[in-house]
Amino acid sequence: MKIVIIGDGKVGYMLAKKLSEEDYDIVLIDSNEKKLGEAMNRLDVFCVTGEGGSVEVQKSAGVPEADLVIACTSTDECNMLSCLIARRLGARHTIARVRNPIYFKQIDILKEDLHLSMAVNPEMTVAGEISRLLLVPSASKVETFVKGRVELIEFPVIRDSSLVGMSLAQMYAKYQIKVLVCAVERESDVFIPDGEYVMQSGDRLHMAASHAEINDFFKTLGHKKAQTKIRRVLICGGGRVSYYLATRLCNMGMQVKIIEKDSEKCENLCEILPKVTIINGDASDHDLLIEEGIEETDAFIALTGMDEENIIMALFAQSQQVPKVIVKINEERRARMVEDFGLDSVVSAKTATADAILSYVRARRNSQGSANVETMYQLVDGKVEALEFAIKAKTRYTDIPLKELSLKSNNLIACIVRNRKIIYPSGDDCIRVGDNVIVVTMEKQIQDIEEILL
Repeated sequence: MKIVIIGDGKVGYMLAKKLSEEDYDIVLIDSNEKKLGEAMNRLDVFCVTGEGGSVEVQKSAGVPEADLVIACTSTDECNMLSCLIARRLGARHTIARVRNPIYFKQIDILKEDLHLSMAVNPEMTVAGEISRLLLVPSASKVETFVKGRVELIEFPVIRDSSLVGMSLAQMYAKYQIKVLVCAVERESDVFIPDGEYVMQSGDRLHMAASHAEINDFFKTLGHKKAQTKIRRVLICGGGRVSYYLATRLCNMGMQVKIIEKDSEKCENLCEILPKVTIINGDASDHDLLIEEGIEETDAFIALTGMDEENIIMALFAQSQQVPKVIVKINEERRARMVEDFGLDSVVSAKTATADAILSYVRARRNSQGSANVETMYQLVDGKVEALEFAIKAKTRYTDIPLKELSLKSNNLIACIVRNRKIIYPSGDDCIRVGDNVIVVTMEKQIQDIEEILL
C-alpha cells in the first residue's frame, strides 16, 4: 500500500513514523528541505521537496499510483487543493486535515465535491475527547468504540483505594459490575492481566465497559470525583479547541467561562458563543483565576498554545482543589513528565488526529478480509493497541466457543457487541458474523482477529 503524506509537521511526521514502522510504502512531501532531511535520516521514507499543491511535485512523488494521499499541512486550503489534485491525478483515496470551523460546518459538501475519503478536524476531535472526560471525571482518558456504546477508560489506582492488594478476580466478585480490566501499566511495565493479577498503588488500569457501568463502578469504589457532576467549567485559551468544546458543553447544559488575553479573539468569541462568559485577561495570572472563581469551578481546562503555560496553570488549579483538571500538551515528550506531577488527564490534537487517520488506513488495508478495523487507539505510548473489528464473513473462529480457541499471549478479546448488547465473553461465548469485537493486544500491526490465534 503506497501512501503519500503532504506536510512534514507534527502530525505528518508522527504518521510517517508509525506507518513506515508498519511496512507501508511512505513518501513525504514538504517545502522545507531541512525538515525533510531530518525525517529521511530518522525514518524509512522517501522525501520530495516542494509544494503539496503542485501537480509536478505530486507526480514526482508518485501520487498517480498512490493508494492514499494524506494532506496535513498547516493550511486548510492547501490541504483541500492538494487532495483535489491528487484525485485528478489518480490517487485512490484522500484525507484532508480541515481545521477552520467555517469549512467544517459544510464539510459534507466539500467531501463530495473534492472526493475526499475522510476529513479530520484535530481541534474538534480533542474537544470530543475532553467532553467525554468531563462525563467520567474519575478517568484520566476515555476512548469510545461501537459508536459510543463501549468506553475504554484509563485511571490510576490511588494509595488509599480499596483496590490496593486486591486481585482482579476478587474485584469482579466483590463489586459485581460488568467491567473488564484490559491492560495494566505499572511503572515502565505493561501487562494484559488475568484474574490473578493483584493491583498496587500507582497502577494505571485500562478498563472497558458501558458508560453507565463505569460510573456505577467509580461510585461503588467511593471515588470523590465520581460524586462530582461537572456544572461549571473554566477554560484558559480562546482557540479553536475552546470554541468546539464550549459549544459542546453549552449543549450539555454546563456553565462555561473562557479566559483569553487577545482582545480581538474575545470579541469574536462573544459573537459566536453568546451563552459563554468571555473574560479578556491573562490566564497565567493566578490572581485573575481566583477573581474569576477557580475555587468554585468543577473543571479547569488549560488550552493555550503554550505547553509550559498550560502546565503551570493546571498545577495551580490542582493546588486550588479543582475536582477535574485537563491539560493540552503539544510536545509528546512533555506528556509523561506532566503525569508525574499528578496531572493525569492530558490531551493532544496531534495524537488524536494520528489515531483517527491510522484507524482509517488499517480499515482500508484489510477491507477485503473477513473483518474490518472500525476503530483503533494506541495506549501506553503505543505499547498496547485497542482495536474494534466488524465481523463481515464466516471464518474458522466464528461460531466456535472461545474456550476452544487458543489466543497468543498478550492478547485479549475484551468484549463483543451484538445487537446493541455488550457481552464480556466467557469461554462459552462465541463470535458471530455481524458482531463488533474489541481486541486489546501488545502485538503490532494486527489486521485480523485470525492473527491473535495460535
